[in-house]
Amino acid sequence: MSGRHSLSFVELFRATPAKSALLTLAPLALALGQLWNSYVNGVSPVVSITFAVVMVGFSVVAMGHHAAEHRIHRLEAEYGPERV
Repeated sequence: MSGRHSLSFVELFRATPAKSALLTLAPLALALGQLWNSYVNGVSPVVSITFAVVMVGFSVVAMGHHAAEHRIHRLEAEYGPERV
């Protein structure tokens, strides 16, 4: 195993499908819903675009944290204290 192996989205979705979906699809759906709501109701696009950018940023950071958490759990399972 290489020291710089990054998990793909497919691996994360296979390992934890519900959590991965909540961290990727839900924020993106909220961002698109807010953009659509802003368009339909005539709200300033600055507000909805800012919200969408923040939600996409949240999704990216949350998935990075989720990938790191998954790698830690996998390493602990492979090299945990019971293996010593």
